[in-house]
Amino acid sequence: MGYPVIKGASYALIHARGTLLNHGTTQTVEYRNDPTKKYYSELSKQLRSFEQAVSYAPNQAFIGNISPDDLKEIPRPWYENGLSDAKKDGKFGAIIEEDELIGLVKIADVFNLVVLEEKFQETIREKLSADSDIAALGNFKVLNGNAAAIEEIEELIKNKGAQPLSNGTQLVGCVKAAHPYDHALSSEAMVENLVSKATAAYTILLHFKKNDLRPEDVDYIIECSEEAVGDMNQRGGGNLAKAIAEMCGCLNATGSDTRSFCSAPVHAIVQASGLVQSGIFKNVVVVGGGSTAKLGMNSREHLKKGMPILEDMMGAFAIHITENDGVNPVIRTDAIGRHKIGSGSSPVASMSAVVLEPLQTLGYEITDVDRFAAELHNPELTEPAGAGNIPQGNFKMIAALGVQKGQILKENLMASVEKFGMPGFAPTQGHVPSGVPFVGHCRDWILEGKIKRGLIIGKGSLFLGRMTNQFDGISFVLEENTGIEKEFSGEEEVRKTVAKLLRDCANSLKE
Repeated sequence: MGYPVIKGASYALIHARGTLLNHGTTQTVEYRNDPTKKYYSELSKQLRSFEQAVSYAPNQAFIGNISPDDLKEIPRPWYENGLSDAKKDGKFGAIIEEDELIGLVKIADVFNLVVLEEKFQETIREKLSADSDIAALGNFKVLNGNAAAIEEIEELIKNKGAQPLSNGTQLVGCVKAAHPYDHALSSEAMVENLVSKATAAYTILLHFKKNDLRPEDVDYIIECSEEAVGDMNQRGGGNLAKAIAEMCGCLNATGSDTRSFCSAPVHAIVQASGLVQSGIFKNVVVVGGGSTAKLGMNSREHLKKGMPILEDMMGAFAIHITENDGVNPVIRTDAIGRHKIGSGSSPVASMSAVVLEPLQTLGYEITDVDRFAAELHNPELTEPAGAGNIPQGNFKMIAALGVQKGQILKENLMASVEKFGMPGFAPTQGHVPSGVPFVGHCRDWILEGKIKRGLIIGKGSLFLGRMTNQFDGISFVLEENTGIEKEFSGEEEVRKTVAKLLRDCANSLKE
């Protein structure tokens, strides 16, 4: 059967200013703890317009209109050097406005928890109806009724514990709790889960539109965001994947969820590869929706430095893994890098496990990999908060390992970083930056003959769950396809021939 391939990758960005104000964890904590609400009022003044968000170069790289390398030629700060020819529709996906997000959240709701203001619901129904792909979504009819006056929505928020839905700073709806005292079904949890479901489903729709895949051909979906879907008896019971599949009309699909903090998307791709290579499923889609909690995570530091609030974007992705077609780049399942329990928790030990070990298995050196992708956080989001340039730090460590192993000359360390690295361009969405934003670019570059292979790395901080102090890491090599391998070995061909002869003999005796 041969190695599985990545046949397509799609990405979405959702501009979410009101969601940031109402549901970003940093903002909600500050709002509760600051009696003067000074931070909150200052935050509202520094929000970007949709046009500014679209013209922001890293966002254009995320949806495929420019390459990560193009960012090197654009002066920083990027937020002061917007692209004049930027478009909201991209090669790999699209950037959508917050009103569209709210409409999608309403469509994603099958338990009548989302209440929209009458005029807004009518307007957004007309807007989304103009998109034939969105109009075909399951449950689209919910936009035809059950709207409410703004006074009713304000009452639900004030006295019933509902969570506000705002288009920018304008209140247009709310999300009610799904249970009166189950914290796992609180209005806060329902907002997180509905947004993740809606944004993931939208990204799969983009994938169907831009790639060679139909809803009915999807066999399995693996959902790998960071949300916990369940009730008080099984808080992370899950299967957001099947909910997304239902919403997208994937009637022949089943699925499940994978969780491992920021590493989850790469774990999910490895799992999908195994399912495909084994022949269990033919078309598997790995999908991750956006995270409301991460919006505005570093906004306090951005405000202090007079910057616009850049963490106003939610990211989502969908990646299609299928059987070897002799064309698309292959996932080398014979050399999956992994941070094992005994690998050690130091940064060098972690990087060695996910870089050196899989390459050694294949007989490769670091210099045989054209591009590495790990933790592709946009540095303009992390540097003001003191976290530094995270991608650059990873690339330097990889180059240092090369020097240590005698694969790179010490004086060529920074030149190697420049050659195989790239600027970070992903929003700080936890699971989104860790390797997967580059999959679309990497696939294209391999198909175009610009590079032969890339190494996609997922890294995570398991200690955040307070169950272990361990880190997590997993990686895979994506490389050019040299053609479909013969399905059977010589030994297997002999076995089949003998079996056929025995059947022929048996039939002759019967006659």
